[in-house]
Amino acid sequence: MIRSMTGYGRAQGNGAGFDISVDIKSVNHRYFEFNAKLPKSCLFLEDSLKKLLQEMISRGKVEVMLSVQSKEGSDTRIGVDEVAAASCLEALRTAGEKFGLIDDIKLSDLLRFPDVFTVERAEIDEEALTAAVMQIAGDAAASYQEMRVAEGQKLREDLENRLKRVSELVSEVEKRAPELQQAYYNRLYQKLSETLEGTSIDESRVVTEAAIFADKVAVDEETVRLRSHLAQFAGLLENDGPVGKKLDFLVQEMNRETNTIGSKGQDVTIARTVVEMKSEIEKIREQIQNIE
Repeated sequence: MIRSMTGYGRAQGNGAGFDISVDIKSVNHRYFEFNAKLPKSCLFLEDSLKKLLQEMISRGKVEVMLSVQSKEGSDTRIGVDEVAAASCLEALRTAGEKFGLIDDIKLSDLLRFPDVFTVERAEIDEEALTAAVMQIAGDAAASYQEMRVAEGQKLREDLENRLKRVSELVSEVEKRAPELQQAYYNRLYQKLSETLEGTSIDESRVVTEAAIFADKVAVDEETVRLRSHLAQFAGLLENDGPVGKKLDFLVQEMNRETNTIGSKGQDVTIARTVVEMKSEIEKIREQIQNIE
């Protein structure tokens, strides 16, 4: 079962006096890269969230977004600095007496002085909040994994179709190659015979030399190795663990064998087949960039 490196999951719930939501999303990346967007009061949760995702992801650029809201403002307390309030009132009244102003001071006037009122956050029970967040994060991670598996299944279906097409193209090469090799041998034999006519060189030597040169256009070894790579690729699609790097290596090898077939072929029909093979292999390469 292959998994895509692209995925998204979300879960919401409450616990420890908070409404909690966790979003997880990821895109493809060569290695595991983690980024967390957390409220300042919850920075202590970063390591726990990273460990949770590392256990299920080997590579990919992952981002976790955590929202923690207190229920009914239970984590906020507003207080009054009585000394600051008294000082402000005294200053206002003194200014009023000095400049002959009407003393119409109201409570709302104190709001103009930021130091009079204080906002305090209630102390967070980190252990309780950690337990609540990690439970919800686990649900988000499960949803995230489901999407990765679903995306992976789509990638697998596409890859299997492309592997099948490459295999069909290899069969076309295998069918045409012997005819090409024989034709090349015949041309060489004829030229060698004409060139060496009237010499004392034995006929068997001419046949041997023509066969040696004709063998250089044979692509049997390349098609055998290419089929082996295709089989290994298909086998890896059955694996449950991360396979992206191995698939990438096999695609490089498949491309190498295809290039060799093209350089040896020296035939218009094979050249056209090789072009299509390379096109399919390139599409395979693009697809596996998103496989874990």
